[in-house]
Amino acid sequence: MGAMSNVFHHWITILYRDLRQLIIWPEVSALQENLPKCFKGRFSRVVCIINCFEVFIQRPKSFDARAATYSNYKKHNTIKVLIGTSPTGSITFISKAWGGRTSDKLITQKSGFLDFVCYGDVIMADRGFNVSDELALRGAHLEIPAFTKGKKQLSGMQVEKSRQLARVRIHVERVIGQLKKKFKILQHTLPITLIKRPKDKDITTIDKIITVTAALVNLTQSVV
Repeated sequence: MGAMSNVFHHWITILYRDLRQLIIWPEVSALQENLPKCFKGRFSRVVCIINCFEVFIQRPKSFDARAATYSNYKKHNTIKVLIGTSPTGSITFISKAWGGRTSDKLITQKSGFLDFVCYGDVIMADRGFNVSDELALRGAHLEIPAFTKGKKQLSGMQVEKSRQLARVRIHVERVIGQLKKKFKILQHTLPITLIKRPKDKDITTIDKIITVTAALVNLTQSVV
């Protein structure tokens, strides 16, 4: 068993080193040339659609780690990852793994994602990603579904815009679904030994696994 574990960790490190370059933040000009029809018009400036996904993990022994990884949404200990996809369906950003308790907004702020955003970019997300101020500081814009904010109901225009946004934002959900469907390792509860080993330094085992699986998805046919 130990020998097999060593082989796995050896090869996941090699794959991480060689495949991480397949996750590339796109040039706006390239996006515009290949923009899917559903994005043209109202959402033509969208460069990335973001969301988080969670993977179940074994319950840590440490109380602090247990608390940090407990997801109220999943009612389980998890790791949470921020993923960004282009309008064409490629994974263009993948964060390091965070504890499941961490909010979507905090991961977006602290993961390094904002460093890729440029002036004029439009980022599409769900309501939990209210980072409009952070994006505005970079001259970018956030597209999220409208909030009622105390109103009894949304206006007809807001409802229609939210409906259109949902139709195109679904692409990131489909990519997440593809990621989990293709790799059984992400479908089951991961043992702590696949989260972080004592030998891990800057990059943990789970970060290597997530990056490699995301890179391999980019080699498959796009969901768009």
